[in-house]
Amino acid sequence: MNDTLTLSRTRADASAWRLPARRPWHSDRSVDLVAGMLGLGLGIVIALAIDAQSWGALNAPGGWLTFGGRITGLVGTYAMLLVVLLAGRVPVVERTLGHDVLMRWHRRLAPWTLVLIAAHGVLITVGYARMAHTGAWHQYWLLLTSYPGILTATAGFAMLVMAAVTSARIARRRMRYETWWAVHLYTYLALALSFSHQLAIGVMFLGHPLARAFWTALWIGTAGVVFVYRILLPVWRSTFHQLRVASVRRETDDVVSVLLEGRRLRLMPIAGGQFIQLRILRRGLWWQAHPYSVSALPDGRFLRITVKELGDHSGALAALEPGTRVAIEGPYGAFTADARTSDRVAMIGAGVGVTPLRALLEDLPEHVDTVLVARAHDEQSLVLRDELRALIKLRRGRLHELLGPRRHTQISPHSLLELIPDIAHRDVFICGPTGFTTTVLRALRAVGVPADRIHHEAFAF
Repeated sequence: MNDTLTLSRTRADASAWRLPARRPWHSDRSVDLVAGMLGLGLGIVIALAIDAQSWGALNAPGGWLTFGGRITGLVGTYAMLLVVLLAGRVPVVERTLGHDVLMRWHRRLAPWTLVLIAAHGVLITVGYARMAHTGAWHQYWLLLTSYPGILTATAGFAMLVMAAVTSARIARRRMRYETWWAVHLYTYLALALSFSHQLAIGVMFLGHPLARAFWTALWIGTAGVVFVYRILLPVWRSTFHQLRVASVRRETDDVVSVLLEGRRLRLMPIAGGQFIQLRILRRGLWWQAHPYSVSALPDGRFLRITVKELGDHSGALAALEPGTRVAIEGPYGAFTADARTSDRVAMIGAGVGVTPLRALLEDLPEHVDTVLVARAHDEQSLVLRDELRALIKLRRGRLHELLGPRRHTQISPHSLLELIPDIAHRDVFICGPTGFTTTVLRALRAVGVPADRIHHEAFAF
């Protein structure tokens, strides 16, 4: 078997040797159930804060401020746990909603959790100061030095702010991925540092064993999800499949394919269009994992990724020696054949973005009518060109190659209708650079493709 894998297999052939990675019929219901449980949990959290207050305490000096501090603290902490769960890699949620949707919610919710937690600190401090008839700064110093867990909680909040600052778009552009990833690990430490002071001095937990049990179970459950899906499952899969580099092949000047060899890869529940987090088990690289699309589905022994050299990690892949051990997390993503709503599909890709489309093309049912549009600067830059041609020919589809400078090969409503006259009645899968994807999305909306038939997913963080 060569390092391009076998191109002649169809989806029907594949089902004979690979476990189907189909989304279970009840996954949407499962997500609804999870959403309902999270809503119920929020209601319980708010009820805890309200139940702990009396009218006498509210009407005392600083009473309403203190109450506001407690409720913002509880809701902010609950929201922070939800932020962690959104990045928890729960398979049924990832496969149904998609990694990029979860990360979008994660990024949108995270700043509000910091606002709520900051409001908690300010309101509690000012409320206690009013109650004690003292200054706010003096009261803040007393909280730091006299109340159990406040100092560690403050340190934890500083870590959360640091993680938020490094996630800002302007900071991300100037920061290496490895640095950003390392800083975000402190989020878990920050949460751990903040837990003790809540049970130690929170009036809603003092003398309320059921409330303490609920809050503790919430934290343990979140920690359990992180441990199982971010640590235990990846370690088990990497150990079970024993992945190592079989070969590295240069596809273009800046794109390489890495063929991974492993044990019983037919059992890996991966679908075309998904991606994995790859960790190179070599000194200096083992501690960081980066996302890469799968460009050829596992055939029982081999799995392949195709990568554009953009940074230190992706650049290191080109120099890997055969036999180098690797670990994986995933697969992740909802950019799969399950997303389609019809038996007519159009795929539009640019640059290295054609690689997940190549795997998706391999995974589509044989009867699906498929059109592929691949854009590149020239023939040498068209990644996996021979494989794309072979797969399209195998399923009697159509391939359109748009070669040339970007200004001459822009995707527009007019060009789309010329290439694919019935595109408004097809499911459309898009993968490519951000600017390319934005342009294609605008053109698709202009030609009347329904939103539920447009599929794209970003897996960068």
